[in-house]
Amino acid sequence: MYMPGRNTIKTYIENTYYHLYNRGVEKQKIFRDDQDHAVFLSYLKTYLEPKDEISLQQIISDTERSWREKDQAIKLLRLNNFSDTITLLSYCLMSNHFHFLVKQTESNAIDHFMNSLCTRFTMYFNKKYKRVGPLFQSVYKAVMIRNNEQLFHITRYIHKNPIAHMRADRIEHRLLASFSYSSYQEYLGLRKTTWVKCESVLTQFLEKGLLSYQSFVEDVDQEENMQRMIQSISLD
Repeated sequence: MYMPGRNTIKTYIENTYYHLYNRGVEKQKIFRDDQDHAVFLSYLKTYLEPKDEISLQQIISDTERSWREKDQAIKLLRLNNFSDTITLLSYCLMSNHFHFLVKQTESNAIDHFMNSLCTRFTMYFNKKYKRVGPLFQSVYKAVMIRNNEQLFHITRYIHKNPIAHMRADRIEHRLLASFSYSSYQEYLGLRKTTWVKCESVLTQFLEKGLLSYQSFVEDVDQEENMQRMIQSISLD
């Protein structure tokens, strides 16, 4: 009998946080170069930033605009937009997988968002590398976040992914702050990205009088707590 993979059957609730993740089919790379990362991030920006419909309509009606500009404006108008229903709190893009922490305000928002994003990136990837078929191993996974402890530790888990598989004696935490393809730089105030909403997590750290966020992420004493959290939410 076929048994569905862990966290593939999802119960979605509005105004709830979820950890989303997926990886390449047969664990193959889904980001082969800087362009792949940049395209994926540009898709996130397009889906998560509010759509400026007035400006796009003006481009389409402007007689001095080129047909290419108008065609691009038309495509952007037609694209789905999730700025009112999905909030991205943290992310990390690794060579063969990705992680998101999001909050949705409607019960079906995540499914529409992930289907749009993964389908669009698969089309880009297959065209660029002259391949056919699915890019991702299966349907994306989703885990509901039920309390603040899980919320804090899942951001830690996501941001530590770049060094998660390094040997303990070779781990260099400064790699985290220099890693471009995660939201850790936003959390440290090194970069500002309008569609990454880290304020709710950082504000809670301040309100609770906890460690600085950087200390929390890079403190080895937090490892046991993080592993306990991962087990508690059945993360594979």
